[in-house]
Amino acid sequence: MKFSFKFSNLLGSLYKKGNLLFTNDGNSVISPVGNKLTVYDLKNNKSRTLPIESRYNFTTIALSPNGSILIAVNEIGDALLISMISNSVIHRYQFKRPVLCLKFSPDGRYFAACKGHRTDVFSAPGKWCGMFNPFILEKVYKGHYDDTTCLDWTSDSRILAIGSNDTTVRIYGMPRMKNFRVCTLGAHADNVVGTFFEESSLDLITLSANGRVCLWEANMDLSDLINEGEGPPEAKKSCPSEEQEDELDLLKGELRNVNLEDDNVNEKGDEEQEEEDSNNEIKLAFKLQAKHYLISNASASLKLTSVTYHRKSHLLVVGRTDGSFHLYEMPHVNLIQSLNVTETNISAVALNSSGDWIALGCETFGQLLVWEWQSETYVLKQQGHSSLMTTIAYSSDGQYLASGGEDGKLKLWNSQSGFCFVTFNEHTSGITAVRFAQNRKFVMSASLDGTVRAFDMTRYRNFRTLTATGPVQFSSLAIDSSSEFVAAGGQDVFEIYLWSMKVGRLLEILTGHEGPVVSLDFHPGLASTELASVSWDNSLRVWNAIESSTAYEAIKLGADCLAVAYRPDGKEIAVATLDGQISFFDPKSGTQVGFIEGKNDLTAGKLDTDFISAKKNQEAKSFTCLCYSADGNYIIAGGQSKFVCIYSRKEELLLKKFHITENRSLDGVDEFINRRKMTEFGNLNLIEMRDVDRQDMIRLPGAKRGDMASRSYKPEVRVTSLVFSPTNQAWAAASTEGLLIYSLDFGQVFDPYLLEESITPQSIKASVKNRAHSEALMKALRLNEQSLLRYVIESVPTEDIEMC
Repeated sequence: MKFSFKFSNLLGSLYKKGNLLFTNDGNSVISPVGNKLTVYDLKNNKSRTLPIESRYNFTTIALSPNGSILIAVNEIGDALLISMISNSVIHRYQFKRPVLCLKFSPDGRYFAACKGHRTDVFSAPGKWCGMFNPFILEKVYKGHYDDTTCLDWTSDSRILAIGSNDTTVRIYGMPRMKNFRVCTLGAHADNVVGTFFEESSLDLITLSANGRVCLWEANMDLSDLINEGEGPPEAKKSCPSEEQEDELDLLKGELRNVNLEDDNVNEKGDEEQEEEDSNNEIKLAFKLQAKHYLISNASASLKLTSVTYHRKSHLLVVGRTDGSFHLYEMPHVNLIQSLNVTETNISAVALNSSGDWIALGCETFGQLLVWEWQSETYVLKQQGHSSLMTTIAYSSDGQYLASGGEDGKLKLWNSQSGFCFVTFNEHTSGITAVRFAQNRKFVMSASLDGTVRAFDMTRYRNFRTLTATGPVQFSSLAIDSSSEFVAAGGQDVFEIYLWSMKVGRLLEILTGHEGPVVSLDFHPGLASTELASVSWDNSLRVWNAIESSTAYEAIKLGADCLAVAYRPDGKEIAVATLDGQISFFDPKSGTQVGFIEGKNDLTAGKLDTDFISAKKNQEAKSFTCLCYSADGNYIIAGGQSKFVCIYSRKEELLLKKFHITENRSLDGVDEFINRRKMTEFGNLNLIEMRDVDRQDMIRLPGAKRGDMASRSYKPEVRVTSLVFSPTNQAWAAASTEGLLIYSLDFGQVFDPYLLEESITPQSIKASVKNRAHSEALMKALRLNEQSLLRYVIESVPTEDIEMC
């Protein structure tokens, strides 16, 4: 068995936070999913997660006009320059503070980043600068008094409009122009959330969070702006322009005094300046043409959260806090369409290049929607689990994956496309276990609501609901190989319940455990009804599920049992215990035949709230899920750690160790906490900074009661379920980040062209050995396997290559 598993895809997590982007062809959506990026191909109905990873969650992404370069910035300001051709990270850059907006210029020469009170403009890498230096700082614009939130370029990439939380929009020019001056546009009473130029025009649309839309008309066209020559500008008697004034450091006392004196001189010489300006060319100016209000009944709770604008078709899309989006035709602000798509605010909206599809993202529920407004249909409608994913299962053919979560939803995923094709929400509480029937006709789930439900894989309906004689919270589930019997273990009632799937009747109640039955597994043999169960009472019990009179085998272990799994041939049982060990038993004799000490392999991290070291904390960690490979020679284990371990059953040694994430937005990733963050009051990461925009009540001095709730929460990294694919070519893990798939054939899809029986890897290698390189290349192209193509090309001797 090979162990070169690589990260292949991320399922169950569609959108986390940040902005959405359409690719230049308009057929794919790029969505930030935590510290990864997923591309959803809407035309071919496939999804792929880029093999890159950031240290924190992504919040801002931007795509170059030619679609070859993507810049992604995480929540602490670290930027990754990604090649969309090779799907690799080219360069890393630190902005050292969060970036709220990032956008390329239409010609691809520059990109601007809103960083705090200022906006930085960089030269984009590529042919424009003549060298591949990724981040060359060209200009810095300082003029706002609060954080900059949005920006937009004109069609010729010469003018930049920047919106801010100080309710103003400032207009800057990239090159020096004779008839240009920095303009400041007001007329808003709330944070500016969007600013957009019209196509090939200086006319501007600005929007604020309270729903006010301002239409600005410029006094000249883009073609009327005249660039200055290469030489230095002529000296003027007046004070420095507003653009130059923004670049001064006003914190220095001497310069501040000089500026104040110049302002006084300027006030005295206003008449002379007007006469001088009358002789010069007309400067750029804006006039407020109209005001519109998108929120009629303005209230503090209803706000605009996201906006986007399509220049060519003059379409404006706004997302609101009530979960609805509105489509307007500009400049008359005619409402074309409105739709309520979620219960919470819409975090991101985007329009594709043709203006037909609208992408919507909801951070609270992890929803990603693509709406075609002309036909009023969904192109894509996906939602992940809104809480922790607790259990997963592969179908017998490896085509489908089932996942259950604490939100009570059972989702079925296509392992090839990566999309969820059906969601069952009949459960009223968290799902603890899911299992596919061996014949793949139905899938079953056990829940804390006291029901075990069976769902038809053909009609996608709940056709059977199994319950116990009394209220029981089910924590485990198992289906025998003939798909006739179903067993479920109780969490609050320490019993095992056995049903018949044909009649849907409770057959047996197996008693004997003295703690919650946390895991069950049937013998994989077709004619066997042997059942293994483990509990927190430190025991492994092997039952004959049908013959209740037969005595069961009870095996005592040294710690609480957490997981149990049969080997595919049924001749061995693996049990994971609370002390971090994996024990192997013979089910017939009940004797222990193997032992793995895996506590040191977990390498647990340190939580922000821990007062002990990671080494001491590791003693309390353990494996919570096990799975044998299809051949039974290897076993995969995971639990309260970011690592997944593969062990050899024969040698009882660790063969490979995978870390599922490096996302420091989760808790427990790092083994050590930086000493600079440790103070006499505790960890600085636990200190919450109050946002000035929130309407939180401040507790008055002497008040005995107040708002003591925590505003921030970092979920702990862990693996809740593991399963091998039936083909041994992949394995899946349910973790805090979602459903991760690791595959051996990463990036390879068998797609041959005019394949014949004579074209095999052996025949291609034989042709290379016989120095028939042309024949080998033709065969490799028809077989269309990347590894063989590379082997054939690299095998050609240099003397046989003709120079053009």
